[in-house]
Amino acid sequence: MSKLFSSYKLQNITLKNRLVMAPMCMYSVEKGDGIATDFHFAHYVSRAAGGTGLILLEATAVAKIGRISPLDLGIWDDKQIPALKRIVNSVHEHEAKIGIQLAHAGRKAEIPGKIVAPSSIPFNDDSVIPDELTTSEIHEIVAAFRHAASRALEAGFDVIEIHAAHGYLLHQFLSPISNRREDVYGGPAGNRYRILSEVIKAVREVWNGPILVRISATDYTHAGLQIDDYLPFAKWMKADGVDLLDVSAGGLVAVMPKSYPGYQVPFAEKIRSFAGIATGAVGLITNGLQAEEILGNERADLIFIGRELLRNPYFAKVAAEQLGEKIEGPKQYGRAW
Repeated sequence: MSKLFSSYKLQNITLKNRLVMAPMCMYSVEKGDGIATDFHFAHYVSRAAGGTGLILLEATAVAKIGRISPLDLGIWDDKQIPALKRIVNSVHEHEAKIGIQLAHAGRKAEIPGKIVAPSSIPFNDDSVIPDELTTSEIHEIVAAFRHAASRALEAGFDVIEIHAAHGYLLHQFLSPISNRREDVYGGPAGNRYRILSEVIKAVREVWNGPILVRISATDYTHAGLQIDDYLPFAKWMKADGVDLLDVSAGGLVAVMPKSYPGYQVPFAEKIRSFAGIATGAVGLITNGLQAEEILGNERADLIFIGRELLRNPYFAKVAAEQLGEKIEGPKQYGRAW
């Protein structure tokens, strides 16, 4: 059997294969209330029906002020739980697991009113200047992540992913570009890591399942974080109880990297080797043979698929055929599958 279609034990759950739907914002909550819609239901359940082993929901705001846009999913209110539970239950019917990405946009929020960040430094010249968070406000954000994790548990999710990548709030604290604080949350790397550590521990207080963290392994600028800066971060996250790192890159500053098939895989490979923590590889992975090479050479433990799953909800079937595998589809599709 190929490694891609072998099962994988992720803490206390077992994935039927190593394909993961990467979290991708859909900006489709037209009412602005954070409640998942029929679009979200069809979007996520169709990928589970298509054979993907783990479905990760898009960035879901833990606080109303933490939305990237007014069209974001939310998990800051109990009223948002039933629609999420509907998605979870239907994904489970297809023998897939499902996770939710908990997020706070920080200075990259494009919403009416106040936005916040580690320091009063805007994302770019066209962005609103954020308010620097007070210590008490930081504690409120940590609590918001804990409350969101409790709601995720009530909704029935299998996995939580904490979003600390792509220039959003927790990434803003990690990077010296966006964090110029002079208190215990700024300065040396250990201080800049403090809020992420507190969030992980707060989530773990109410959540016994797998915890993933999405990171950006480089800021793509010499003034920011590089892959070597993430090596100690990775060890600290493992010690704090993180089960797997979803290794992406960029987003803190407006720099477009040169991209090519698998361009972010070396980051996942280096972190996995150095820190002894499981990793997920992402970034222009578009076929089964490419995914199998990554897993077969132990460069990562899971394969996160983004745009290829937007193009084709049944990517798992295509990848299986490329590897000479046969996987079961929904019984309703049997005569065509």
